[in-house]
Amino acid sequence: MNSALLVSDAAHFRVDYEINPYMHTEIQPDLAAAVAEHEAIVAAHLEAGRKVEYVPSAPECPDMVFTANAAVVRGDRAVLGNPPPERKAEVSYFQEWLTWRGYEVIEVPYAFSGQGDALAFGDLLLAAYGQRTDQRMLAVLAEELEYEVVPLQTVSSRWYDLDLAVGVVGLPNTLAYCPQALDAPSLRRLRGLGADLIEVSVEEAAKFALNLVGDGTTVTMTKGAPRLAAELRERGLKVIELETTELAKGGGGVRCTALTLDNPPARTSF
Repeated sequence: MNSALLVSDAAHFRVDYEINPYMHTEIQPDLAAAVAEHEAIVAAHLEAGRKVEYVPSAPECPDMVFTANAAVVRGDRAVLGNPPPERKAEVSYFQEWLTWRGYEVIEVPYAFSGQGDALAFGDLLLAAYGQRTDQRMLAVLAEELEYEVVPLQTVSSRWYDLDLAVGVVGLPNTLAYCPQALDAPSLRRLRGLGADLIEVSVEEAAKFALNLVGDGTTVTMTKGAPRLAAELRERGLKVIELETTELAKGGGGVRCTALTLDNPPARTSF
């Protein structure tokens, strides 16, 4: 997993509106520093041996750098994101790219934060609702992508997307999560999966520690989460810690800037 990723760029990154608690229009990112952060993330993906595809950002789309919200992909099918109105202009660019690359693109009528709220975990899809994704999307994802969906709900807009509260590490059966970010039924579901679970503190999760990309060998993640980084290294993983200070002003981190393209299709039984 995560050996093929779609990224954009930070050339037009800025805070024009406030659609999550991390965005403040009076606090603008340093554009040159944001571009450097994003370039370092892409370089880390390439160094890890991942294939990186690219769609250029558009001037009217200041959040286009956060490609994870564009869709969720499985095999040759892509369920397109349906973001807040402020980000609607992004959709056509990603839809065009996915169609051009041969994906069957499914548009949806309900609010959906794409991969931000839909994390593949083997044949399971950890899918959040209640913040930026409509609950009705869970049935759509199960039908269109043939996943067994595990419904999860975060406790506040601080965890506006699931990928701030849960990280799929990439080792078989390993998840990292912040217990305080999920409601009680969601915790029971997550803990009932039989996965190897790594607990992450609120302090590290609030720094986007769980907004990581793992491929089973290497984890790319933000700086400032030493306990999680140490836990991952203890499991034999190579951990690359990256600066995301400027990108965080838009509410995103490492995971937000990459859409996974290589989630394997559902296995056909005969």
